[in-house]
Amino acid sequence: MKLLYFAWIRTNLGVSEESVDVPSEINDVRALLDWLVNRGESYKAVFSDLSLIRVAVNQEYVDLDNAITKGDEIAFFPPVTGG
Repeated sequence: MKLLYFAWIRTNLGVSEESVDVPSEINDVRALLDWLVNRGESYKAVFSDLSLIRVAVNQEYVDLDNAITKGDEIAFFPPVTGG
């Protein structure tokens, strides 16, 4: 699974992308986020407030209950505002 990080998320994690092998029971975005939080303090800090995170799976915005598979590209970014 390819994970992409943008804006302050990328800065706080120190990486813009990574490929990860997730456990087979990780089958939706929320489970992936729970798994990421347990990867270390920087992940815990970034993903502790999910109201500050938006997610896209294969370049489409999704909700936390969206299903994911091992071949997906998942992007994490802060909410986008305009004006």
